[in-house]
Amino acid sequence: MKDRPKVGIVIGSASDKGEVEKGTAILKRFGIPFELRIISAHRTPELAAEYAKGAASRGISIIIAGAGYAAHLAGAMAANTILPVIGVPLAASSLGGLDSLLSTVQMPKGIPVATVTIGGVGMENAALLAAEILALNDESIRKELIKYREEMKKAIKDANEGDDD
Repeated sequence: MKDRPKVGIVIGSASDKGEVEKGTAILKRFGIPFELRIISAHRTPELAAEYAKGAASRGISIIIAGAGYAAHLAGAMAANTILPVIGVPLAASSLGGLDSLLSTVQMPKGIPVATVTIGGVGMENAALLAAEILALNDESIRKELIKYREEMKKAIKDANEGDDD
């Protein structure tokens, strides 16, 4: 039987799927089950509300929402759940994602969205943040995060070996 997803990833358009891969790779590495849905805050607002309201009952602990342009998807999720929502602005317009960043980060009092950097790196950081939150109550994820950080340190150290000062 497949594990129930702990992380729900929602993106505003099928064209955003390419940005998601770095994040899903992190979740897979840490053994965190997830689901991916395409939901538009503007074209399918009822579906967005329904998804967010039902997420906890399906076992979801954290929602990662990525969208471009006006990027209201993370806010729509946060408005309809008390689960943590991580917003990932995507670079879809000629503004390089700045429009999405401002739309995602500028939330009204009482409806927080944790916002990460723009694009694929943002998806990766969102997955890492989700893993850190889940690691508060999951020792195996905590150990994998420690290992991941050690690997990053080693890569930097290895990159400097043999360099003349």
